[in-house]
Parts: sequence; structure tokens; C-alpha cells
Amino acid sequence: MRALLQRVTEANVKVDGKVIGQIGPGLLILVCAMQGDDEESCQKMAAKISKLRIFKDDEGKMNRSLLDTEGAALVVSQFTLAGDTSRGNRPGFSTAARPDEGNRLYEHFSDCLRETGVHVENGKFGADMAVSLVNDGPVTLWVDL
Repeated sequence: MRALLQRVTEANVKVDGKVIGQIGPGLLILVCAMQGDDEESCQKMAAKISKLRIFKDDEGKMNRSLLDTEGAALVVSQFTLAGDTSRGNRPGFSTAARPDEGNRLYEHFSDCLRETGVHVENGKFGADMAVSLVNDGPVTLWVDL
């Protein structure tokens, strides 16, 4: 499982011009299920992200987690995170999970993150989405499991 995290002060996702997911302070999580991922991958990723200390404490140090800050997560599926650009000029996506499996694991990851106590909003798997965010810091992290 692969995720790109962006610490945000706010973020939203629209489909057909309508907001379908929106958060205040927290994380925008772009997530991609990879071939070989399973339910355990989702659980590990959710646990890791919920506890990752990337929010400022009272001294301004990145020492607090999403759980500590009671921040929210906007989870958006993004199969292009599997893009392989090592050959030629057109990315290959053969390492991404098949769409039906990707959708199932995307939903399961969101559920696992909810189970940690994080408020989760979602995009729509497979839809043409417009994502808006205000990156806080900026803090952007790549997480691979």
C-alpha cells in the first residue's frame, strides 16, 4: 500500500462540481492499493498514519499525531501513485491493484482509519475528482508499506 500524506488546514474533494468530502485541520491522504496488498496492509497503514507524529506541539516541534490533535482525514483514491516512470515517457501502472480489488482495499483502509478514532471523509473511487487543499507547513510525506 502506498500513500502520499499532506498536512492541511483544510481540504475538500468535488465530483461534478459538488463537494463530497471536506475536512478542516488534518491530513489529505492520497492512497493506492498495490498488487499483493491485503486487509493486513490496510490495517498497518491506518495504524501508522494515525500515530505518525507530524503535527506541531506547544513548542512548535512535530511531535503530535493525528489522534493527538483530533484532526480529520480526507482519503482519496489515487492509482497513479503506482506510476512507474523508469522507462520511456509514459508511466506504467501495472503494479497497482486491479480496480475491483483497489476499491475494496481503499474502502477497507478508510474503515481501518475510522477504527483508530480518526474522523474520515472520502472521495469517490474511480471518479474524476477535483481536490483542493491548503498545505500546512508545507508538510508532505510518502508512506510505503
